[in-house]
Amino acid sequence: MEKACIDINELVNVFSNTQGSIYQSDKLNCFYVDFGGKFARFNCLSLQKLKAVVENIDIEALLLNTHKADFELVTFNGCEHIYLLSALEILALKDLLQGTFTMFKLNHMISDCLYRLVY
Repeated sequence: MEKACIDINELVNVFSNTQGSIYQSDKLNCFYVDFGGKFARFNCLSLQKLKAVVENIDIEALLLNTHKADFELVTFNGCEHIYLLSALEILALKDLLQGTFTMFKLNHMISDCLYRLVY
């Protein structure tokens, strides 16, 4: 999906690192992952599946295997997006997804604390 099709002012930056960003769209109830030259739309469940797939990649085995290149094809059932990533890009995407889900947890904890103070 092209960035030009989306009003960037309606997106909230959830988390960014040097390699990419994840944005949240409250209006469309989805997330946009800007990583590896690709701007891809995910719903909440798909973003969780992407995180699980990336977390399960064994970087050490990928780097130590001398019989194949250190690239991994990242996708899952029901996903229309495919990423071909090097070991360093996998680490960057893993960091991006971990940071994003940490922000979700932090936001929930802050909301919970504020709710307790008010009521």
